[in-house]
Amino acid sequence: MKPLIPTEAIEQKIYLIRGHKVMLDSDLAELYGVPIKVLNQAVKRNIARFPGDFMFQLVKEEDEVLRSQIVTLKSGRGQHRKYLHTFLRNRA
Repeated sequence: MKPLIPTEAIEQKIYLIRGHKVMLDSDLAELYGVPIKVLNQAVKRNIARFPGDFMFQLVKEEDEVLRSQIVTLKSGRGQHRKYLHTFLRNRA
């Protein structure tokens, strides 16, 4: 059985974007222990189960600001994200 994740660790991964509390797809995938691609594919395959505003993708300018704030780029070829970040809304 996986150990429980401290509430503080989850709270640190919640951002306020466009007036909504959201989590990055990459952070949520990490919490679930799955690759980002697998998480996004699962959501897209089951999109009817989610409200229409459950997830959204940043525009390029927003993504650049986010990258500068959380330093998502790593050194080396193939180490950074190829696609814009996707956010999943926090319904809590």
